[in-house]
Order: sequence, then structure tokens, then C-alpha cells
Amino acid sequence: MQEYHARAARLLQRIHELAAISEDADGVTRTFGTPAFLRGSALVRAWMEAAGLQTRIDSIGNVRGRLLNPRPGAKTFVIGSHIDTVVNAGRFDGPLGVLLGLDLLEHLGEKQAELPFHFELMAFSDEEGVRFHTTYLGSKVAAGSFDQALLPRTDAAGISLAEAIATMGGDAGQLAADALPADQWLGYFEAHIEQGPVLWERNIPVALVTAIAGQRRVGLTFTGMAGHAGTVPMDMRQDALAGCAEFVLAVEQFGLDHKAHLVATVGKLDMRHSASNVISGEATCSLDLRSADAARLAAAYDELHRQAEAIAQRRGLTVAWNPIQQTAPVACDAEMNKLLAQAIAEAGHPVVELVSGAGHDAVPISAVAPATMLFVRCYKGISHNPLENAEQPDIAAALEVSERFLLQLLTKEKLSS
Repeated sequence: MQEYHARAARLLQRIHELAAISEDADGVTRTFGTPAFLRGSALVRAWMEAAGLQTRIDSIGNVRGRLLNPRPGAKTFVIGSHIDTVVNAGRFDGPLGVLLGLDLLEHLGEKQAELPFHFELMAFSDEEGVRFHTTYLGSKVAAGSFDQALLPRTDAAGISLAEAIATMGGDAGQLAADALPADQWLGYFEAHIEQGPVLWERNIPVALVTAIAGQRRVGLTFTGMAGHAGTVPMDMRQDALAGCAEFVLAVEQFGLDHKAHLVATVGKLDMRHSASNVISGEATCSLDLRSADAARLAAAYDELHRQAEAIAQRRGLTVAWNPIQQTAPVACDAEMNKLLAQAIAEAGHPVVELVSGAGHDAVPISAVAPATMLFVRCYKGISHNPLENAEQPDIAAALEVSERFLLQLLTKEKLSS
């Protein structure tokens, strides 16, 4: 175990070095395509090259490093996560999985001649979707599922995704060619901080991810009649903000009533032409629904849509319901999970099974490859926050488990080839 602690210390040093590259001086912000993002990508690529990997940066900005097997027709096993961040982020969400994968391949590289398949480490360029309000840009390109209709989409400065790709040195016309063909995937592994409190509270370093929750995101606009706060009687108002507020509380109550199966969140609330002495004429809010059960997710979506319409009708408002994103729940691969569970147990840890409420690059990749994920304990489950932290003993445990998993996979493939 001492070896893994030393490797974890080096991994942490790299995480801190990468975190020092940011768009602002006060936190970690490294969004897709920015100068800070490009500097971070260059650093990760340099580390990959120093480890002996064959590297390239594809047209969407994924940093990719391959450890090749000389056998013709060999398939590729991919280890990946992302290196973009939210605004004012933590250090570990994404980079932990990339740099853990780099450590694994550095040590497997010594056994390159014995590998029965290729390895590819992918540092995905955009998982968070901050700049263009998309998710999984990098992993969708790798999986061959990128939507070309996204290219004209613009950021807050009016720069299109196609223009951003060109500025990064990519070619939007080559995105399809950057996919790893479906018949060449052997599997996918991603390590990630839990982003939840279960492992922290139970003082367990790692967990097996069994599924990733599906998501439905909606934007709602309640429209009423703006008026003077001092002259319109309370019972004659068409207050858009009050309708929006009632919906926020309805979403919270619905989530509490169904907490065993889903979560429901309103994370954004805005008013148009707001002032302290004006009755709100227009208010917008978001809705984020997540569940690992597709049927329950669909039913929740329909029920909250019905409740929004009922609130609007009762208050003399109109409501526009605008779907933004829909992602189906994903089950991790049973065979891969069996190997990973065995690795956890052999390393001396209880096999804790968790469903991920957060999205991960494993979602689009699972459409083309059997995918498995390992959660790593993080401080109080805090994520998307500068307080985000994973401790060295837990990273050491994750390294040991991950290496055991890969060695089991190598043995299995050698026996079957």
C-alpha cells in the first residue's frame, strides 16, 4: 500500500499544478476553449508524452494518449474523464479521473509487450457544458454521437461553437473522423469523486457505480401583468413571480414526496424588468429532474408540467414550458462491474453500490462500449465548489482498486484471445 500512497502524492501534486491554471486568480475556472483551458490541455498532453503515450489533440479539444498493442485488429480500452470545469470550481471533478488514468498507464507501459489490446486515455474537453450550455461535447465526439446542429450555437459573447473550435486549432469538418469507431471499443473506465456524502459519512474510500441517473431539464416562463406595487389590489394581481415561486415550492414538495426515486431542483430564477415597486410581469425559472428509473422520470416530468399549467391558470398567468435537455438513465455494464467489484473486495474494502445523480462522460460512451465507474470519497460530498477535496489515502485506495481491475481485465482478455 505504501507504493500507492507515493503514487497518490504525485497525483495530488499534478492536480494542484493543473488547478493553478485558471481564468481567474481566486478559484479554478477552466471552461471549454478559453486560453486557460488550452494551457491546461497542453500541460496534460505533456504529461502524457512523458509517460510514453502517443498523443494528439482532436478537433473538439480532447487530449488523447494511446498505449499501443502491436497485434493487428486489437481493440481499445478507454480510460477517461474531463478537464473542463464549472465557474469557481473545485480541483478534483474530472481531473482526478484523467490523472489517475495517466498514473495507471505509466505503470502499465512497462508491460506494453504483454498487452492484449490498446489503451487510450481521453481527457475530454467539455463535460460541464458551461460555455455553450451543452454537455458531453468531448465524449460525444469520441463516441461518434456529436450533433452537428450544435455548431452554430453561440456563447455569451456571440462566438459560435464552430468558431471556437477553429480558434482552438480544430476543424469542425473533422469531428466525425475523430470518433473511435464502435467496433473498436473494448470498454470504458472512469474514476470520479462521488459528489455526494455517502462515502464520507460511512468513511469508505471507494464505491461501485451501478447506474447514472437520467435527466430532464426545462426552462419555464410565467407571464402575467406588470403593475404598480402601490395601486393594484392584492386580489386583482397577475403576479408572474408569485406564480413562479409557487412552482418552486411545488417542485420541492414533489421531490420530497418521491425522494426514494428521484430529485427535483429549481436552480435558476429571473425576473424581467424587476423593481421593488413593480408587480412582476414575467418570471423565468429552471427545472432539473433526475432519476435512474426512466418511467418515474417521465411521469415526474408530466406531473410537474401539469402542476405548472394549473398554477398559471389559477393565477391568471400563462406559462411557456421549454424542454432543454433529455438524457436517459444509463446502467453500468454488468460484466465490467463484476470485475470492478472483485477488485474492490480484494483490496479489502466493502463493495458499496451507488447510483450517480450527476452526469458523467460515461453516459454517451455507454452507447458504444461497456462502461464502468469508480467513485472516490470526497470531503462532505462537496463538489462544484472550491472546498471540493479528495484525500491522499482515498486516492491511494482508488489507485490500488483501479490497477487490480485493469490487471483482471488484462488476464481475462489474454485467456480469451
